[in-house]
Amino acid sequence: MRKVVVIEHLSLDGVMQAPGRPDEDERDGFAHGGWATARQDPEIVEAMGAFLAGPWSLLLGRRTYEDFAAFWPAQPRPNPFSDALDAVPKLVASRTLREPLGWQGSTLLPGDAADAVARLRAGDDGEGGEATLVVLGSGVLVRSLLARGLVDALHLQVHPVVLGAGRRLFAADGPPAELRLAAARSTPSGVLLATYERP
Repeated sequence: MRKVVVIEHLSLDGVMQAPGRPDEDERDGFAHGGWATARQDPEIVEAMGAFLAGPWSLLLGRRTYEDFAAFWPAQPRPNPFSDALDAVPKLVASRTLREPLGWQGSTLLPGDAADAVARLRAGDDGEGGEATLVVLGSGVLVRSLLARGLVDALHLQVHPVVLGAGRRLFAADGPPAELRLAAARSTPSGVLLATYERP
C-alpha cells in the first residue's frame, strides 16, 4: 500500500498560509506572506531531503499546483528543489483544470480527489515500487484527505511565531483524529520538526 505523507510549515497557532513569499497567497487579506523564510536553516533543508528519500510522487491541489508550476520551473539553476519537482510525477486534484497540464510530468486526477487518492493509496506506482504520495501545501486537499482517514503521516515544521490570522491546516469543524508522535527535534532557528503518524 502506498503511503500519503503531508509536509507543512505551520505557525504556533496552526496557520499554513503563504509561508514562502509575501505574494504567495493573499486570500482573505492575508498580510503575513513569507513568514517562514527567516527560519529556513540547513537542518530544515536536510529534513526535507530525508522526508523525500525514496520513490515519491507529488500530490497537489489546484491552487498549490498553479503556484508551484509558475514559480519553481522559473528559478535559476542549478537548484535541487526545482530539479526534483520538475522530475517527479505530479498528481493534481482539481475540478476546474483540464489536461494537458503545462508542467512536465503532471497528471490530472479523475473525479473526486479523496476517491482518487484512496485508489492510488491502494495501488502501485507503475514502476515496480510503492512511491509515497507527498502533499505540500494544498490545505483544502489535505483537509479532505484527513476527513477520510487517508493521511498516513504528517511532517510538520512548526515555527515559533503566532500570526493570529490566516488559513489553518486543521479545520475548526474537522473530524477528531488520534496520532502518534514518531519523531521530534528542534533546529537552531527554533523550528520544531515533528512527525506524527496514524497509530
